[in-house]
Amino acid sequence: MPGERAVAAARAALGVRFRLHGRSAEGLDCVGLAALALRAEGFEGRVPSGYTLRSGDAVRVRVAIEVLGLVPAAEPRPGDLLLFRAGPGQLHFAIQAEAGIIHADARLRRVVERPELPWPVIGRWRPATGD
Repeated sequence: MPGERAVAAARAALGVRFRLHGRSAEGLDCVGLAALALRAEGFEGRVPSGYTLRSGDAVRVRVAIEVLGLVPAAEPRPGDLLLFRAGPGQLHFAIQAEAGIIHADARLRRVVERPELPWPVIGRWRPATGD
């Protein structure tokens, strides 16, 4: 089923510590977790190293995501990459699970699964091959 490998990879990272700019099992941030999950789904695009999310510019982030080769998704599906507005000027990525999200939580300092969507979803993508 599409998205299954992305969710499994994100779940395998539960408990990994949060680390700003983290891109490995030693520490992940939301971009690192997103890359881990999307790569498990077969996505081969480049992983951003900068922090476009800190700009709070959702349009800029959307364009960057689509340039990487992800396509917008209208209907929710496990494995989707979600973009949230987590606060004023703050954007955040998460992976859609069957019921809730998996994300690198800076406050809890680790990767967690939450049963609810805690912030407004402002974008949803998946690899083009995942449709």
